[in-house]
Amino acid sequence: MTVQFSDIQIGDEIPLLKLQPVNRTTLALYCGASGDHNPIHVDLDFARKSRMDDVFAHGMLSAAYLGRLLTNWVAQRQVRSLSVRFTGITQLGHIPTCTGKVIDKFLDGGEQRVRLSLHCTNQYGEEKLAGEAVVALD
Repeated sequence: MTVQFSDIQIGDEIPLLKLQPVNRTTLALYCGASGDHNPIHVDLDFARKSRMDDVFAHGMLSAAYLGRLLTNWVAQRQVRSLSVRFTGITQLGHIPTCTGKVIDKFLDGGEQRVRLSLHCTNQYGEEKLAGEAVVALD
């Protein structure tokens, strides 16, 4: 089903994305997929030498989850922009939940667009990533 500009109101929330708990396998797979092999994300000894209790998720993994939130709602070709700001560390066992809320509706060059406020939090409601996106709607 296509999301229609006329059906969207400021304040509307898009369907949330709740993921599985972050685990070591998730982090290892993301290392391979992204090419980001920083040992702080997969090597416990390295993490401890860096004064962390354990490894933790890549910030860009949460950014990718926000991208998935958007493309679960609209086709990728409709995404005009996505920006993020890292606000916290996603630890092993955290369950990421991504949400989006319409904060603006506007025309740009005749194209109908909405601006969304995006957030990725853990199961305790602690924000890990904040962002904003613009998508084009029919």
